[in-house]
Amino acid sequence: MNRSGRRLALAVAGAMLAAAAVLVAGTASAESNGGVRVMPLGDSITDGFNVPGGYRVGLWQRFVAGGYRVDFVGSQFNGPASLGDHDHQGHSGWTIAQIDANVVNWLRATTPRTVLLHIGTNDMNGSPAGAPQRLSTLLDRIASTAPGTIVFVATIIPLSFNDSAVRTFNAAIPGIVQSKVNAGQRVHLVDMYSALTTADLADGVHPNAGGYDKMATVWYNALRSVPDSLTGGTPPTTPPTSQPPTSSPPTSPPPTSAPPTSPPPAGACAATYRTVNSWGGGFQGEVTVRAGSAAINGWTVRMTLASGQSITNLWNGVNTGTSGAVSVRNAAYNGALGASATTTFGYVANGNGASAPAGVTCTSP
Repeated sequence: MNRSGRRLALAVAGAMLAAAAVLVAGTASAESNGGVRVMPLGDSITDGFNVPGGYRVGLWQRFVAGGYRVDFVGSQFNGPASLGDHDHQGHSGWTIAQIDANVVNWLRATTPRTVLLHIGTNDMNGSPAGAPQRLSTLLDRIASTAPGTIVFVATIIPLSFNDSAVRTFNAAIPGIVQSKVNAGQRVHLVDMYSALTTADLADGVHPNAGGYDKMATVWYNALRSVPDSLTGGTPPTTPPTSQPPTSSPPTSPPPTSAPPTSPPPAGACAATYRTVNSWGGGFQGEVTVRAGSAAINGWTVRMTLASGQSITNLWNGVNTGTSGAVSVRNAAYNGALGASATTTFGYVANGNGASAPAGVTCTSP
């Protein structure tokens, strides 16, 4: 598409965004069930253009099926009756800088435990080259305003035009996330771009119903990989009462820091691996570290990745090596585990996710 075509497409999208705010937004009326506060934060894709409620509908259904009690928070309010909590912080047409200019007040008003951030699509027309730095600044703003808040940063979904700018922006995000982790921030990368294709878009910009549901699955998988993002370190409030939607992950209970029912490992700690999600050319893995019969203060997991696999981003740990023999030691905040307690680290990797790493072991100083 040429430059005038892109401008026309974005002008049409902007008009549609304004219409969305009129057609589907309801009167703001905060809903609270006392659950873990989660803020969906971003632009029209968070708001749910084309499909009121967007990914929040499918994500809410997965929370209910998984026995989680979650309180969506934000100053915005929309979606169908099937969405049990309509609060969110999605703003149609907004850029990273606009979110950054307002996020302090939003965080102070709602004190979320967890933030789901998908932002940058509107930056792709104008000054995409500066978008990574603006995202970095936004993450620092969140961390300084609400220390300890867990932030999941998504790569933005494809565009049917100017997608090269999207790919360039997304390629910078893993490095930004890792720099924040190294600085002690609780930030996690979510690979949203690979989960959707342009066939999942209703208008070249916003997902259709199926695309939004794919986003819901990715968010849910990411949240479950960081136990206290949904539970604060405790199990779900109620056991699952129904099977999750077919596109959701397996129904096994999410890892928590509560003592498991099986005997503790014989050594100081043990590690187990599972594939959380996979797609063409990549996958997301998760390793659960479990202390033995005594408390530990620090752990190191060693494993050997299958041929062709290479880690592109890792969270909740510090890795040495990205392919072949890899070691991962605890992050600054998850090294101390009580007897039989657990924590997890996750990673996104290139390659075929069908092959689990070999020789997964855990040692503690």
